[in-house]
Amino acid sequence: MRNTSPDQKANLLRWATYASTLVALTLIIVKTVAWGLTGSVSLMATLIDSCLDAAASIINLLAVRHALMPADKEHRFGHGKAEALAGLGQATFISGSALFLVLEAISHLWHPKPVEAVATGVGVMIFSILATIGLLMFQKHVISKTGSTAIKADSLHYKTDLLVNGSVIAALLLAYYGWAGFDPIFALLIAGYILYSAWDIARESLNLLMDRELPVEERNQIKAIVNAHPETRGLHDLRTRRSGTTTFIQLHLELDDHLSLRQAHAIADNVEARIMEEYPDCEVIIHEDPAGLKEIHAEFVK
Repeated sequence: MRNTSPDQKANLLRWATYASTLVALTLIIVKTVAWGLTGSVSLMATLIDSCLDAAASIINLLAVRHALMPADKEHRFGHGKAEALAGLGQATFISGSALFLVLEAISHLWHPKPVEAVATGVGVMIFSILATIGLLMFQKHVISKTGSTAIKADSLHYKTDLLVNGSVIAALLLAYYGWAGFDPIFALLIAGYILYSAWDIARESLNLLMDRELPVEERNQIKAIVNAHPETRGLHDLRTRRSGTTTFIQLHLELDDHLSLRQAHAIADNVEARIMEEYPDCEVIIHEDPAGLKEIHAEFVK
């Protein structure tokens, strides 16, 4: 992720949203046909999920396009939080589909219906699994290069689709060769897993909207980069956050008291450049502090 240029990230994000939307629309078509032939409630569950995938993917496409817009006079920090808003929108869609699915599954459990055209349903699910695996492999590559929250959210519920599609195959076979109630029971299990996934997406999106600090490992790495400079005497008040694909880093740099303003500024520029080598698409704000102020403050506190 740190060696990818902003332009490369932008292109990867666009292609990821296009691929996701195309796969979702394709699966809607084939699953609609399969559901009409089989009448399976668990297959209807995965059809509903694909419809919401398509809606979420379109939201992602628009959100990523907005998030990639450069900063302007009214949005000095850019538009990156549009990705987190898209993530919350996806979580809402997913939760709604799960609750609807619960109601349908309970109805079918109370009044079981026979499943038909099982071979067609299984074939469609196998096709869905293969298409989803292909999309997930591409999304994994994009996430490794961009760290995009919107694509992570999209990838998360496509991962649940693999489990959903696999369970639908099991449900179709069990319902056909055994008891018709297996179909709605599997649909209820799918709904529970979908709700769990929605919570994960919502939690990560809220963390971004609330400007949560970077993970401890990354904060420690930033500290190590700063302290590695031979003229640095320490740092304090490190603040970090992410907005879309941009990382914001602020810190107070402790330097020798005798340095001139020009010398202190040159050291700060060098430290900033070293940080940006590890985080190319970031904004760094450094405030230079005389190291002696820390000692004076410590004495004053005593």
